[in-house]
Amino acid sequence: MTRFFNSAFMVICIGLLGLNCGNQEPDIVDQVNTPPLDEAQVIANRVMDAMGGKENWDNTRYLRFSFFGFRTHHWDKWTGRFRVSWTDRQSKKDYLILMNLNTKEGKAFVAGEEVMDSEELQELMTRGERAWINDTYWLLMPYKLQDPGVNLVYEGEVTIDEKMYDKLHLSFNDVGVTTGDEYWAYINKETHLMDKWEYLLQSREGQEERSRGEWKWNNWQPYGSILLSAEREGTDGTKRAHGDVGVFDHMADAIFSSSDAATDEMLQASATTPTSQPAAATSQPD
Repeated sequence: MTRFFNSAFMVICIGLLGLNCGNQEPDIVDQVNTPPLDEAQVIANRVMDAMGGKENWDNTRYLRFSFFGFRTHHWDKWTGRFRVSWTDRQSKKDYLILMNLNTKEGKAFVAGEEVMDSEELQELMTRGERAWINDTYWLLMPYKLQDPGVNLVYEGEVTIDEKMYDKLHLSFNDVGVTTGDEYWAYINKETHLMDKWEYLLQSREGQEERSRGEWKWNNWQPYGSILLSAEREGTDGTKRAHGDVGVFDHMADAIFSSSDAATDEMLQASATTPTSQPAAATSQPD
């Protein structure tokens, strides 16, 4: 897969949404047998609330962003429809993938020509899914602290630059292909937002040591009814940012079905936010 950074930047992305069905009164026995939330879960709930809340996250349907100016994504979170495009830095060829993340089926175009070979098409479907897995995790990780398969552990309070943080450790249980990846989220005790992450990635083929990384998540801003952080800052002060970040209530069907360019006229942020949605696409770690 074409990558913007080295292998240390290939990360994971686990399941997205759960639906709460039924409206019956809670059973007293169930209340007694329900274990209390541990500290890590309490903190994760505070993070979700600080970013806009689970209901607003669930009601967010369409997202667009450019992964550090390289791959441009359009995603229908409710149905799994997905578009990703980029220009390969070596061959200079343009790539476009239109697929459904649930079915893993779709179309691909290289240098404007549709790919008809079934083996090549399947390789590009896998490449598109992995680009989505990697890139959306770099944008949305704090929304996924309590996804299925995440082992979340509270590691106490730490002080960094005179600010207090709750430190959460994430590991993964039998999901995806890099279950050995680990992350540490630093949650600002005042804002309840994630100011920084650290990661230690599972060894890749040919590596003698596991890749490490540490990046600040700067400049949380409202997009639609949720908050997102687009800027990343490395330990050396280097800053990189996702571009064209947007949350929309409508994207034209052509964005997900046509090889024609996606334009701003195909996007719409309406005054109202939908209150229900079909099941969303789910993903596994890369």
